[in-house]
Amino acid sequence: MADQKVSIQNIGTSIPVDNVQALAASVADSGAVPPRYLRPEVNAYPVAQDGDGELPVIDFARLLDLRFSQEESAKLHYACAEWGFFQLLNHQVPEEVIEQMKADIMEFFKLPLEEKKAFAQGPGGLQGYGQAFVMSEEQKLDWADVFFVITRPVHLREMRFWPTRPPTFRNTLSCYSAELKRVASTLMEVIAEALGIAPDRLLDIFDDMPQGVRINYYPPCPEADQVLGLSPHTDGGGGLTLLLQINDVQGLQIKNNGKWFPVRPLPGALVVNIGDILEILSNGKLNSIEHRAVINTEKERLSVATFLFPSEDAVIGPLPELVTKGCEEKYKTMSYRDFLKTFYARKLDGRSLLESLRL
Repeated sequence: MADQKVSIQNIGTSIPVDNVQALAASVADSGAVPPRYLRPEVNAYPVAQDGDGELPVIDFARLLDLRFSQEESAKLHYACAEWGFFQLLNHQVPEEVIEQMKADIMEFFKLPLEEKKAFAQGPGGLQGYGQAFVMSEEQKLDWADVFFVITRPVHLREMRFWPTRPPTFRNTLSCYSAELKRVASTLMEVIAEALGIAPDRLLDIFDDMPQGVRINYYPPCPEADQVLGLSPHTDGGGGLTLLLQINDVQGLQIKNNGKWFPVRPLPGALVVNIGDILEILSNGKLNSIEHRAVINTEKERLSVATFLFPSEDAVIGPLPELVTKGCEEKYKTMSYRDFLKTFYARKLDGRSLLESLRL
């Protein structure tokens, strides 16, 4: 693929595999989970218990209020550096936008399989309904179906992948996308200031906030302790991820100090995490944390992750302002196009991508 054709819009592919929502229905009757979904590594690390630590909580309204912004910015920097994750309250995304997004997603996944397949991924791309990061016929598989589209910039939207049922879906997703661009832009400014660099430094790299949205559907499984909804990974393609929990079933876990910490989203919160791009740009001052999704034995789980990408012509490497005596450059520098090719050529595998880019 020629460099000029590489973009968030068209790079990446995945080997087609069975629809997991349909597979889960058959497994519920037979009780037999296909071997490719059984994951012996699920219990390799302990799950943290209550009292082992709590995910930081950031108040977006306080970030915007001059009376509290300095204190809240310091909390945000701590969250990004030590945990790589935080819950964001009072983000000012209208409740009606959130609730319509939840309703439309639930309705889409209730459609018959053949109707959902009308928006299936095409050959040579990851946009649409299907799976992602299946790189070989022998690879272990995640217990999930996904729907992924590029939402920003608007001129890159491929509307053939945007569902027309429910009829409100397209407009809802467009409104939600615009709201999260606003929230993410403010977070990028505050994160930059807390790093001691110009407030618009990161915004220049993430010019106009290119964005992709991935909707995750995790069916229940009778052997939930033997499967994974999403393999352990860091968010390799983007700089910041904002996650909205669609229903009340928990499943997100983050790895900290050798334990998996369950994330229990607070009412009305977005769960935000640092991606690999921001760890690299910050020269390791911010932390892109390994995380995974586990499965419930009885209930489905749905979530929507919004990824913020750099502009396609960006250069990804430690910012010169953050490379100082005693804090030498820790990561390779490359074009974002080359970074994308590296990212999409690998299966999800912990922090392996980041480690491969270390100097």
